[in-house]
Amino acid sequence: MDVTLLGTGAPQGLPRPGCPCAACATAVGDEARAATALLVDGALMIDLTPGPAFAAARAGRSLAGVRQVLLSHPHDGPAMEVPAGLPQPGRVADGRELALLDGHRVRATAVDIPGTGYEISGADGERLLYLPPGAAPAGLGNGTSRAAGGGEGTGGAGPYDLVLLDVLARPDALARLRASGAVDAATDVVAVHLDHGVPPGPELHRRLAAVGARAVADGTTLLVGEFHAVPDLPRRTLVLGGARSGKSVEAERRLAAFPDVVYVATGGTRDGDQDWAQRVSLHRERRPSSWRTVETCDLVPLLEAAGPGRAASGPGLDAAGPGEGGGSGAGSRTGRPAGVSPLLIDCLALWLTHVMDEVGAWDDATWEARGRQALRERTDALVAAVRATHRPVVAVSNEVGSGVVPATPAGRRFRDELGRLNAAFAAECEQVLLVVAGQALALRG
Repeated sequence: MDVTLLGTGAPQGLPRPGCPCAACATAVGDEARAATALLVDGALMIDLTPGPAFAAARAGRSLAGVRQVLLSHPHDGPAMEVPAGLPQPGRVADGRELALLDGHRVRATAVDIPGTGYEISGADGERLLYLPPGAAPAGLGNGTSRAAGGGEGTGGAGPYDLVLLDVLARPDALARLRASGAVDAATDVVAVHLDHGVPPGPELHRRLAAVGARAVADGTTLLVGEFHAVPDLPRRTLVLGGARSGKSVEAERRLAAFPDVVYVATGGTRDGDQDWAQRVSLHRERRPSSWRTVETCDLVPLLEAAGPGRAASGPGLDAAGPGEGGGSGAGSRTGRPAGVSPLLIDCLALWLTHVMDEVGAWDDATWEARGRQALRERTDALVAAVRATHRPVVAVSNEVGSGVVPATPAGRRFRDELGRLNAAFAAECEQVLLVVAGQALALRG
């Protein structure tokens, strides 16, 4: 079964008509995209795009053999023409199945917004799932491994060969599919309905690769079930940046399309500090509802929890928690051993502050007597745990070495120790990013 993408953009296309934004201004060549529409084996068309006959001709295809046209969503873009000779577009009711004469079977799947997703099976058993713009599958939970297993609610026949969805607008949809087993490491995940929210070109492809997805140009033909190499997802990533640089947003974005994420907050609470409370509240509001938060600076047990033969235990962990072991279903549903839920640690600078408090690093006499050695032991233990961990880890830290020289010995001590910690932690990571003005620069990986 082959699928030709006559368009890969949002309903209004990219660039949007009359939009002066930078993303639209740079959406040229292969990065210019018409509204998403699919042509399956030349016989089935899903959604319409402006000038579909010309779009098909540019892709080396013809619409002469199309026997069915299905719509997935209420269309709010430019007016669409139905070329002469094509059947009138229609919708299939959720849960209904349509058998076509050429051997394709189309099953309508429920989504969480107005619209319909379509599961399409070929004569040889290949399966693809197509979701409308801004949609996630309904009935698959919220992105934890307790969602219905084995793709239940999306056909129940195991992982799809190809999934086409609005990855950038709804990364949680991909997390739900992964949690249910409908998407695994062999599934080709292709982003469609691309809009101007992300700059086209390298930044678009970088963001998609970070969540195990890709984008293709209009007119591309995909062979369903054909192996396509996806960049290996780094197991350990360190995200550095200055204050308000966007480093936490970047770190969260890298795990938004994965289920069972454990967010490790090292800052805790500060009684009476309204500014700090507001910062914590903003971070909480931004996280997906499926993520679980653990407030602790005891990071080593969390990093060790997924090691061979280890039970998931440690601060804030419970055996029945999502993705943290203790149940026979979690691993089987996600295709991973139990207890390998990704960790997002935010941030190392606050962890270091806490440890320096504990070892008395702010007092010069204590520092020289025993504080320096005690801190080295704690940081060495953390770095060793990062080196040995079997969990996916994304850690955030401040880059403080490029600012003014602190006026106090304690301030200079913290700056120096954080620089050493960042360097040692980065040495154990497959990928290291520096975020400046919201832009992520790859230092490694």
